[in-house]
Amino acid sequence: MATKTADSSSSGEQRSPKRIRTSTRPYEAGPANDPLELEEERMLAQAIANSRSDQAREPITAIPFGPTFYPSVEEFSGDPLLYLEKIRSVAEKYGICKIVPPKGWNPPFALDVDSPKKFQTKDQSIHRLQEGISFGDGMEYTVKEYQKMSSGWSKEWKNQHYSDPNEPNQGDSDPSVVPSTPGSTCENQEPSAKQSSEPENKEKLGGGGENSPRPKMTPENLEKDYWDIVETQRYDIDVDYGNDVDTSEWGSGFPISERGRSVTSPNFQADPSDEELPEPSFGTEEYYKETYWNLNNIPNSKNSVLRHLKVGINGINVPWLYFGCLFSTFCWHNEDNYMYSINYHHKGAPKQWYGVPGTKQDADGVERVFKSYLSMKMRDVPDLLHHITTSFSPRLLDREGVRVCKLLQQAGEFIVTFPRAFHGGFSLGPNCGEAVNFALQDWIPHAVDANERYRTFARPSVFSHDRLVYTMAHHINELRTKEICNSLAKELRRLMKEELLLRQKLINAGVRDVSKVVDLPPNRLDQLDEESADYDDKRLCHSCKHICFFSAVCCECSDSKVSCLRHSHYMCRCSINRKYILIWTPESEMKETISRVEKRGEELSDSKSATKTKRSPFHKGSLEDGPGSEKDRLFHQSYEVPVNPICAVEPELVSSDGSICS
Repeated sequence: MATKTADSSSSGEQRSPKRIRTSTRPYEAGPANDPLELEEERMLAQAIANSRSDQAREPITAIPFGPTFYPSVEEFSGDPLLYLEKIRSVAEKYGICKIVPPKGWNPPFALDVDSPKKFQTKDQSIHRLQEGISFGDGMEYTVKEYQKMSSGWSKEWKNQHYSDPNEPNQGDSDPSVVPSTPGSTCENQEPSAKQSSEPENKEKLGGGGENSPRPKMTPENLEKDYWDIVETQRYDIDVDYGNDVDTSEWGSGFPISERGRSVTSPNFQADPSDEELPEPSFGTEEYYKETYWNLNNIPNSKNSVLRHLKVGINGINVPWLYFGCLFSTFCWHNEDNYMYSINYHHKGAPKQWYGVPGTKQDADGVERVFKSYLSMKMRDVPDLLHHITTSFSPRLLDREGVRVCKLLQQAGEFIVTFPRAFHGGFSLGPNCGEAVNFALQDWIPHAVDANERYRTFARPSVFSHDRLVYTMAHHINELRTKEICNSLAKELRRLMKEELLLRQKLINAGVRDVSKVVDLPPNRLDQLDEESADYDDKRLCHSCKHICFFSAVCCECSDSKVSCLRHSHYMCRCSINRKYILIWTPESEMKETISRVEKRGEELSDSKSATKTKRSPFHKGSLEDGPGSEKDRLFHQSYEVPVNPICAVEPELVSSDGSICS
């Protein structure tokens, strides 16, 4: 994994180093005359045709809305992770929830929109999102150039399909004429004979017939437009999506903490007295810098497991920015290592979200739908879901027995996704958002499942699971409940059982134990810093890409290749007597660590002041509209979606032929 150091601050101090994440393997299609490829295309075309006929009569409006929460000023002045624990019993069964800050929340938009730097975009073919194809590179933009493009595209779509109260005669324009501009393409297609025979295809997108007055461009109507494009390919539409823009390079939309609460702070956690200082008052300038609702800070909350990461990892504890335009899509996925995520909408048009509960039943259901509709592609690319390039309608998931809900995120609102919960969605116009991961201590069981899944696909993890849980065990005073201690102790016992069993099995088979004669650098257990992460990168199992934290098998035939204890027989063809085992963590240390965690659990059990974590039960029933969703449903039906850029754009940047549709 490559590394680099973040830019130094204006005061000359060096920011915390940041690590670049390893990207997934791109899908490479076979040659056009490949019989298997042609057969796959035929089957895919049939699946899409089935999708058109099966789903046309199922209203997208029938999908229930997820829950929305309205914390008080007092609740918003505290740790957001404690608030999430409070609402989790209700929110978790939906997989996602929305949090609307209290009145008075108005953080400054700290992003430098005048910067001449350009960011890379992805070229998304919206009409092909059901095919699982990789996204190519789009154009590069400055913030203002992207806003010009995005706003122009929204205005173009609105002029063609929707009313404008300021231009009552625009409905007389010819909707079959679609201009094109850099950044996107839109080709208006004549309906086929089969399409024209369907009543719904005689109507124009947006719901109005040939002579009907044009409707308003509401979220509900744009949602219908979007899925009509995705499912029927009535229009060929490509858009440029500015996703995964690095905030350590571009800057965050939030101000940076002066108390060292952010990885990008020049004094990142350098002041041990920070936690002794009183929290700033809600709504003050200092509050927006230091609150843990600031996405730069939330991974390092004292209640977040990720606070043990002292090295910046893109998108994990260093936020990513997202510049969206009409129909730009974040496809179905769940988070790295099945972590929580939090997304803040800084400015612009709303985002339409969909979420699936994070239960095994529902997560497996999403994968079942993918395998059913993209069986041949998933044969070649088994980890297609990790590529985040595919979008299926939520009503298709619902029809296949997968519970799904939706949310509409407006500027100034947060969306939280829960462990293992699949989620996706699209933008309704020009906007800018920001997202980052975090992990509560209850996340451990989900982390175990993610770790095993990654080993199955030989996908490198963004950090060592074994190291993180072992580091948690060496911060026992931060373990706040008996339930968390029990969960952590259970995972440590599982790891120890496998370690000791496989160590003995390999040694009995003839693998030499050289740990007593080789001076190994010890594992650092107080935190995961840059040096530790670099060391972990050197001990990735050659087979499953698991980080060999406790022990590893090596062979005399290679100075660099290592294997986890599970896969040593795949490492090379050398005889067993050439192989040896390196042990960083002896049995006595593992047992002592588990004992400390169990003792902490007993202390919390005996303490009357112990905080109890309320877990949500396993929900099997269907989903209904969540609490607080009434406003969302009304807003979804009646709100006029804005088409203006999120910032002022100089006149010389605006042209009359501007368009985002390509």
